[in-house]
Amino acid sequence: MSTKVLLIEDEISVRENISDLLEAEGFETITAANGKVGIDLAISQIPDIILCDLMMPEVDGYGVLERLRQEILTATIPFIFLTAKSTRTDVRKGMDLGADDYLTKPFTRAELLSAISSRLDKQIKMKNYLSNNYSDISNFSPEILLIKSSLRRAIEAGQRHEFQTYYQPIVDIISGKIIAAESLVRWISPELGMVSPAELIPLAESTGLIIPIGEWILENVCKQAKIWDEANFSSLLFSVNVSNSQFTQANFSDKISRILAEFDIPANCLELEITENTIMSDFHAAVYTMGKLQSLGVKIAIDDFGTGNSSLVYLKDFPIDTLKIDRYFIHNIANEPEKSAITKGLIQIAHNLDIKVIAKGVETEAELNFLRQNKCDAIQGFLFSPAIAATEFEDLLINPKYLPT
Repeated sequence: MSTKVLLIEDEISVRENISDLLEAEGFETITAANGKVGIDLAISQIPDIILCDLMMPEVDGYGVLERLRQEILTATIPFIFLTAKSTRTDVRKGMDLGADDYLTKPFTRAELLSAISSRLDKQIKMKNYLSNNYSDISNFSPEILLIKSSLRRAIEAGQRHEFQTYYQPIVDIISGKIIAAESLVRWISPELGMVSPAELIPLAESTGLIIPIGEWILENVCKQAKIWDEANFSSLLFSVNVSNSQFTQANFSDKISRILAEFDIPANCLELEITENTIMSDFHAAVYTMGKLQSLGVKIAIDDFGTGNSSLVYLKDFPIDTLKIDRYFIHNIANEPEKSAITKGLIQIAHNLDIKVIAKGVETEAELNFLRQNKCDAIQGFLFSPAIAATEFEDLLINPKYLPT
């Protein structure tokens, strides 16, 4: 079976030249003319390796890489950037997001084939190593077993430096200004490199390690909030995802109170995101805990609303401040009547209950314009920015960027 290569490149002449070269070498080549098509092809075709241009309209190479690292089916596919941008900052950003290599244009045929061969060889060696060293794979693949082992080692040894917090801007839809930041964890393992959230979070939850990881994230976010408050970025709201295991701890609200006091930040700058399924797993206990958190001044958001087990009937009973609409309903919303009707209804109902609405996964100006017309409060997504490191987020605060008008 030939190796399947996905080539994502918006310049037609470059795309055709590389495609012809690869096919002459016996590779099965799939091509995409932009990042959005590339994401769809990667998920549907599951290539052996991805070559992706960096500078593309709408969804650039960074956006493609981040999206694919969040999908369980594409999280570990080798990914090589092809780009004319070769500054140290560009390379570091790509590697932080999980890129495997970085080829600077113009590159030679030999350089391209060597990069592909190197990444594929590394993939094969890793699989062979795992197969030889982890024989009990009745419930988990060897890759998953190794990730579990490395994760437990990192947590038990207190290697917090292996975890980094990235921040995705949340932007007011009227002013176009950043009003909040959703925090997202990244694990950079010495043995495995960048491990995608799509792999990390389910494993952390299944092993119980999500509790110490979640506590570290909360502490790190509050520490960052204090730093930015002292730098006069005091109006930001920090949003943190909370797992079911964390939220259902008997002393969870006490932990939140302790962390807020430790870092001396106001409770109303912290928003905790929980899912519908977490609430519905024990409705009365969840509502009680949410009430305790709100009494501290902490804000509560329901994440990915519309994908869980609750219904609109319960929405009036949830003591929440924010409803976040899942990106499934936002994608291509202007052209899909069912999605547009559902989203319009959610926005209207939430506003009638004095609940703020944030749309996730906004990628196009058409989606933004629809949300503006229907009075959504705020958005987040690749149209404005992917999740980025704290230093880059701070640059956005110092040198403001705004939504398209």
